Amino acid sequence: MSKFSKTSISTNESSLNFVIPIIVLLFIGVIYAMSQRADSSFANFILIGIAAITTIYWVYILKKMAKENRPKFTPKETEAKNWVYDLIKGDNEFVFVAEVPGPDDKIMVRLIDGVLYVRGSGGFSKEVIIEGSNEMQISDFKYRNGVLTLKIN
Repeated sequence: MSKFSKTSISTNESSLNFVIPIIVLLFIGVIYAMSQRADSSFANFILIGIAAITTIYWVYILKKMAKENRPKFTPKETEAKNWVYDLIKGDNEFVFVAEVPGPDDKIMVRLIDGVLYVRGSGGFSKEVIIEGSNEMQISDFKYRNGVLTLKIN
């Protein structure tokens, strides 16, 4: 598999999971400093309580924002399952047939280390692992009416 098809936790969520504990510790430190400097008056006790409640509220809001702003995407593995292609194995050759969107000049195909990379227009990009094709090359390229046909030997 290539480095592009790996799924991971979104960057915002992982960075938020790192930042929130730091913010909480910072506010707890401020609350502790306020309690140490406070003379035992009732007003200082109220201010420290308000600071603690505000900290809890903002942590809740930040977590809620992280969940709402999570990007909606389909992992490449799921997306690749919806794409239909044929791979016909012959004697020392493969024939690959698939539908690829775009005009002829926008279609790009590469075979690198047993992985066939297919790119079309509109952000269309797929990867197909072809076992046993490490030493092979694409010998014939045909594209007509949205159908790509490759001969690999």
